[in-house]
Amino acid sequence: QVQLVESGGGMVQAGGSLRLSCAASTRIFSRYAMGWFRQAPAKEREFVAGYSWNGGDFNYADSVKGRFTISRDNAKNTVHLQMNSLKPEDTAVYFCAADLYGSGRRDRTYEYWGQGTQVTVSS
Repeated sequence: QVQLVESGGGMVQAGGSLRLSCAASTRIFSRYAMGWFRQAPAKEREFVAGYSWNGGDFNYADSVKGRFTISRDNAKNTVHLQMNSLKPEDTAVYFCAADLYGSGRRDRTYEYWGQGTQVTVSS
């Protein structure tokens, strides 16, 4: 069982930045692909970014390319999502997820999920 805890959410004005973090409770963190997803009110959850387990592949939703960056620190069992140039449409609850030996792609089945952190971008 892997527990994931997100942090770093908050309120920011359009054009601002936030950095989300996700801490994982596993001794084999490096074997997990990590992904970020988000869900806005009355909308389905959508893929935001993913980082393969071996560090060789990054994936981003078209809507965040060039603005968001996913990174991981295997020594600290942590994955981050740096969000720049935020827009009101980025407002959502952001979740991190883990996929054992995964590719970090949107179509993978992620086995473990965090509780989410709220990001609100005002215009």
